[in-house]
Amino acid sequence: MAPPVPIRWWALTSAMVLFLLVSPSIAIYCDEDDCYDLLGVSQNANATEIKKSYYKLSLKHHPDKNPDPESKKLFVKIANAYEILKDEATREQYDYAIAHPEEVFYNTARYYHAYYGHKTDPRAVLVGLLLVLSGFQYLNQWTTYNQAIAMVKKTPAYRNRLKALEFERSGGVTNKKKSNKQMNKKPDEDLSKELDLQIKGAEKPSIWELIGVRLILLPYTIGKLLLWHGRWYWRYHVKKAPYAWEDASYLTQRSLRVPTDSWMNIDESTKEDLVQRRLWEKSNLESYMAEMRKESKRRR
Repeated sequence: MAPPVPIRWWALTSAMVLFLLVSPSIAIYCDEDDCYDLLGVSQNANATEIKKSYYKLSLKHHPDKNPDPESKKLFVKIANAYEILKDEATREQYDYAIAHPEEVFYNTARYYHAYYGHKTDPRAVLVGLLLVLSGFQYLNQWTTYNQAIAMVKKTPAYRNRLKALEFERSGGVTNKKKSNKQMNKKPDEDLSKELDLQIKGAEKPSIWELIGVRLILLPYTIGKLLLWHGRWYWRYHVKKAPYAWEDASYLTQRSLRVPTDSWMNIDESTKEDLVQRRLWEKSNLESYMAEMRKESKRRR
């Protein structure tokens, strides 16, 4: 009994896909031709036979001796076939591709590595890779940021801030005749630009955060870090100087394990009180944490 039509179509489609995948692994060497056939030799021919056949055919089809355009094209193919078969390594790769046409990606990788690997400067590859990675990173950051902004703009809190800003700019006068669409269109286009939207985890993209830029600036960053540690050690461990406000604030933040963005949002009076407690000293930190636990229990 004949197989159903859908199975026939599936088999035909599979055969076409297999052909499209398999044929390129061989075709990358001598296009659609067989390198041995182009030189008129068998696959078992030795190097001397291949060389002799090449010289014979190149003289016959050389553009200086044969003006036929088709002969010129054939001359180029013959020269390419000889370049592949004269080298033992590339010939072995070609023979392997003939014997294992199903290993498409492996054969293709070996071909490009043999012909372009030694010609490509590793530094250029590294720079290109960093540019590609940085480009994807930058696009991903912008996508994440725009998605976060779009979500924030849908919240009631954002709409209230927008209305308050519009009210402030209009001098306390509102037009009640405006429809909601008319009222929302202008703020979304103009007033929303004045609102500083700081979204944790979705900061506005910056080129200074890209992996490529960071890698380029790595020597500068390391040097700056070493200099900072050297100054810190000299000032506070050797000279025993009192901590400056910025450094005391840094020690306090690190002791409390507060993220930098959260620390920046703390009001100055609270920061000053925390710094005065000298929380970088273990005993003071333990006392402060005990107070916080008691305060938390009392509020419950």
